[in-house]
Amino acid sequence: MPDSTLSSLTVLITGATSGIGHETARQLAERGATVLLHGRTAEEAQAAADRLVATAGIQPAQLRPYGADFSHLEEVEALARTVVAERPHLDVLVNNAGMAAPERHTVTADGNEIAFQVNFLAHYLLTCLLEPALTSDPGGRVVNVSSSLHRTGSIQWADPNRARRYSRLAAYAQSQLALTVFAADPRVTAVSVHPGVCDTTLLPLYAHEGVSPAEGAAHVVRLCDPAVEIVNGAYYDRDERVEPAPAATEDRTVKRLNKLADLLVGRTA
Repeated sequence: MPDSTLSSLTVLITGATSGIGHETARQLAERGATVLLHGRTAEEAQAAADRLVATAGIQPAQLRPYGADFSHLEEVEALARTVVAERPHLDVLVNNAGMAAPERHTVTADGNEIAFQVNFLAHYLLTCLLEPALTSDPGGRVVNVSSSLHRTGSIQWADPNRARRYSRLAAYAQSQLALTVFAADPRVTAVSVHPGVCDTTLLPLYAHEGVSPAEGAAHVVRLCDPAVEIVNGAYYDRDERVEPAPAATEDRTVKRLNKLADLLVGRTA
């Protein structure tokens, strides 16, 4: 049923073809929002949109699929250009796409450790490029779908690719810490949320069982709602605002991470 505070929203969700991202898209669209669904390919995104129309009764006009492989930064740039051209005003960006770091150390064609790029750098670049659309009217916000595992992470400033010493858990935790730190960037109002341990492809990193993706998505949807007041840089464990890892709120760390990310994605001041 349409919701008065959500029905006028336009929301872009990365990683919207499965899991928490797909459920977030469904719940927002059911409440009347226009949802831009990102998938790794345009075909996967279209299939996700078709599923929502067929199974949830969503109107096709509410959905717009986009494809971009986040292991290729040029595709992230192309995605941003297309979205800004089609949607000069964007109310919410949900940075949800994510992957478990692989067992073997893997570097993208852009030269970055793959989990760091897909989980953080691609979202950093996308958010920067979408800033004009997110700030065209007051109230635009970013919701980073992070993880409680950010607390176990550390950013290896001298070796963010972890070429010298690689562990898949450490690489994943580093990417989630970076995404959480990025929420404190002052350019766009943003928050991070740990949606709980959910039964998705990332479950083996956490536990043997988890709650449904729909339950996790509800915590993301709540933070998309303009009726829910947020503070830039806040971190939520499901519905509860809690303190993130100390590094996530340090101004020096935020600035240092932005500098590193700009270097790795090829942005110049």
